[in-house]
Amino acid sequence: MGQHASVPQEGKKLQVIGAGLSRTGTTSFGSALSLLLDGPVYHGGTQLLSSPESHINQWIRTFERTPIKNDQDRKYVLENVKELMDGFVGCTDLPANCLVEELMEIYPDAKVICTVRDPDKWWTSLAPIVEKGNLTLLSWILAPLPTLRRFRRYHDVLDEGQVGHLYFKPGEPQRPTRAMYERHIAHLKKVVPKEKLFFFDVRDGWEPLCAMLGVPVPKDTPFPRMNDAQAIEEFMKKNVQRGLMAWAAILATGAAAGYYGAKAYGLF
Repeated sequence: MGQHASVPQEGKKLQVIGAGLSRTGTTSFGSALSLLLDGPVYHGGTQLLSSPESHINQWIRTFERTPIKNDQDRKYVLENVKELMDGFVGCTDLPANCLVEELMEIYPDAKVICTVRDPDKWWTSLAPIVEKGNLTLLSWILAPLPTLRRFRRYHDVLDEGQVGHLYFKPGEPQRPTRAMYERHIAHLKKVVPKEKLFFFDVRDGWEPLCAMLGVPVPKDTPFPRMNDAQAIEEFMKKNVQRGLMAWAAILATGAAAGYYGAKAYGLF
């Protein structure tokens, strides 16, 4: 987060499906993959919020067809996911981490690497956002901003579709919980062949990741250490300010138009 969206490169093919949940070092992992595999990596948060609005709209239409129920849905989802992911050597974070089965079908030679951290620390970092976040208020603030105004709809179709299908049980609130971590790991172990599934803690640095990929360890290059939480906070703070300023301009313009309209009709 907080960086520019990666640009797909013609001829590049997905080699790694990053299956780790958000807040497990996905940004650092993505940067490491980009260096090791010499190509752009699709980091969900950055790509979605830093791309034209048509990009997030395509994901919304795709997730409206999930969970897949018939052949028509499958064809639509797979075609759109392929179109969105072609040109990248790897992908990390949402939405990739809830489409592992679909991505394996599209890219059968890709390895699945799930970034991990202590589950309790993971939930400690995520809980304040889940429990205190007011998406309704945020959606109103961001409504004047292209792309960001679609974030609430994107969030809803995830919960109503693929994410809800994978992680929410009947009767539970449609939002992340501590149990989601174990359910995610269990899902991966169920659907990914053992020889293709790897778990990686970014704190361990280059050696285990390079061993998974079968590539040399970079010399004199430190492993990327990026603060996902800080980047997200700075990004949202900046865009909340943008949204409030946009609303102020809209209201000021409306007030001025009302004043001059009333004056033209002799009401003043």
